[in-house]
Amino acid sequence: STMEETDREAVATAVQRVAGMLQRPDQLDKVEQYRRREARKKASVEARLKAAIQSQLDGVRTGLSQLHNALNDVKDIQQSLVDVSKDWRQSINTIENLKDVKDAVVQHSQLAAAVENLKNIFSVPEIVRETQDLIERGELLQAHRKLMDLECSRDNLMYEQYRMDSKNTHDMNLIHTYFGDMQKLSEELAKQLWMVVQRSLVTVRRDPTLLVSVVRIIEREEKIDRRMLDRKKQTGFIPPGRPKKWKEKMFNILERTVSTRIEGTQADTRESDKMWLVRHLEIIRKYVLDDLLVAKTLLDQCFPPHYDIFNRLLNMYHQALSTRMQELAAEDLEANEIVSLLSWVLNTYKSAEMMGNSELSPEVDVNSLNPLISQNVVDQLLSKYMSTLTSNIIGWLRKALETDKKDWIKETEPEADQDGYYQTTLPAIVFQMFEQNLQVAAQINEDLKTKVLLLCLQQMNSFLTRYKDEAQLYKEEHLKNRQYPQCYVQYMIAVINNCQTFKESIISLKRKYLKIEMEDALSSSHTSMDATLDIIAKEGCSSLLDEVFMDLEPHLNELMTKKWLMGSNAVGTICVTVEDYFNDFAKIKKPYKKTMTIEAHRRVVVEYIRAIMLKRISFKNAEERKEGAERMIKEAEQFRFLFKKLAAGSGEDTEGLCDIIEAIAEVIKLTDPSLLYLEVSTLVSKYPDIRDDHIAALLTVRGDASRDMKQTIIETLDQGPSQPNPNYVPIFKEITVPTLTVPKLLK
Repeated sequence: STMEETDREAVATAVQRVAGMLQRPDQLDKVEQYRRREARKKASVEARLKAAIQSQLDGVRTGLSQLHNALNDVKDIQQSLVDVSKDWRQSINTIENLKDVKDAVVQHSQLAAAVENLKNIFSVPEIVRETQDLIERGELLQAHRKLMDLECSRDNLMYEQYRMDSKNTHDMNLIHTYFGDMQKLSEELAKQLWMVVQRSLVTVRRDPTLLVSVVRIIEREEKIDRRMLDRKKQTGFIPPGRPKKWKEKMFNILERTVSTRIEGTQADTRESDKMWLVRHLEIIRKYVLDDLLVAKTLLDQCFPPHYDIFNRLLNMYHQALSTRMQELAAEDLEANEIVSLLSWVLNTYKSAEMMGNSELSPEVDVNSLNPLISQNVVDQLLSKYMSTLTSNIIGWLRKALETDKKDWIKETEPEADQDGYYQTTLPAIVFQMFEQNLQVAAQINEDLKTKVLLLCLQQMNSFLTRYKDEAQLYKEEHLKNRQYPQCYVQYMIAVINNCQTFKESIISLKRKYLKIEMEDALSSSHTSMDATLDIIAKEGCSSLLDEVFMDLEPHLNELMTKKWLMGSNAVGTICVTVEDYFNDFAKIKKPYKKTMTIEAHRRVVVEYIRAIMLKRISFKNAEERKEGAERMIKEAEQFRFLFKKLAAGSGEDTEGLCDIIEAIAEVIKLTDPSLLYLEVSTLVSKYPDIRDDHIAALLTVRGDASRDMKQTIIETLDQGPSQPNPNYVPIFKEITVPTLTVPKLLK
């Protein structure tokens, strides 16, 4: 049916093709041509088809013949296997009997090894002796070569023994014992190597080849170690004494050497030398720098690069230094020692004098070095330093003041500075001490310097309060007996001058050591110190003026008395006394001396007016009034002349003070009583602090005004305007008038 279908398809296709060829009438003429063409095509297809079928048939034939041969081969093999199986069953017993041969083979290989090592085995004692000699002669490379041969013989024998019978410890021990001296040789050689390693930094300068030999020996041993460990992984066998780990030992020895080197630099103790720590640290600095420079320039070339010898040494030194610095930090250090240590650890270590040395770079990078001591330890040391320093400063200041006080009672004048002003050494001593401590603190860092400055000024503040109290006590003691101390005035002047020096020193200290932005933090303590110093100076000046006025008292008591009117020389004496004192006061520094002159001038005038107001005299007539008034005017002129001389060069204008005496003299001198009110009212308008009791006293001294007249003048005055000089400093308010009219009682 498939054939029929195919036929049908073929016919249908043919019909289609013929129809395609004969579409136009003129194509019918070519029918014969078409038929021939199609017949040719058909013949060609049939020929190709036949050829294909023929080749396929040939292939099938060949395949069949091969399958046939294979079948025969399989049958043959099957027969052969049967034969082998039969033979094998028969031979089993024969194989059992071959164990002896196997044992003989193992023994043969052992004996072969023994024979090979025989000459070595017999010559072991001799080689050991030779090696010993070589070690003693320092020929380490040859010695090591022989040692390696010996070890190799022993290890091979042991390995063979192990392979043959690993349980047989007796034979193993036998070999071990026979080669016993060799172990000692290895130790002896190692000892020599470690001696060279310990002195490597010296050796490398004198005999670098020796060091190179040592490194080569260590490298060989490392190689053998590695080989033995590999064999152990494969066979489980490792010779005694392996791995030797000589490279590791070498680094341990170097580490110990470095530690010893650093610990060994402390030659002195505090008892034997106050500068022990500074010396110790300086030696360490020098040694470490020298060692590292040698390590970098020479040692590095003697070691293979993978040893990284310079960096390993650098770490060892850093570690050893860190340990040493921690030990030192834990000791009971004094303040200056703490500073030396911290300055070294924080600054010197990384400076160009040590790790920052240009010859060590770029291998040493100071920025990547860890701190030698932790911040915590640094902080503890700093706080210990501050507390020690605080108690030291308190002690020093107390001692300085005690020493200064001893000078105050001397019988010789104090020293003068180059300008002739009296002074004591106190400010210099105090500020020198501050300076020293600030310079020391500056070695560590800015922060500590500022802390120390604050501490100094804070202590200075409380010190000045004590200074003030001591000056007060000095004055009180003197008042008990004015003959003592002999140079009281001069030393009081020195105390006053010291105040000025202290002020200047505080300013210069701050300028030198304080950053501008810290100024505010100190302004309050500075103000308080200035205030204390002003008080000391002011009290000093006033106690000196008290001295003057105690001496003037008998002469002031003579003023405005009958004796005075008769012509006493009280004012002359007053002027001489004041001038005499002011010869000493010339040794007072400018700002205070100026104040003193003004104050003395003022007090003299006040005392003179007080003498008038005491009503010790009441003039009897115009003649006496004129004489008294003229005397007052003349004396005012004497005072004016004196104080002009004393104030010379200071440009101080105190003219107005003596004018008051003259103005009062004018009221007393007045001859026409009807003008009295006018004269008094002029006086009051100029000096508005004049009180009624002053005017009453003045009129009493005039001696010619009745009670009613006084009353009228005083009452009328109250309404008058006042026009005082703008520079006028009230003077009458300090003057009291006695209520008892003494002159009347005396009459």
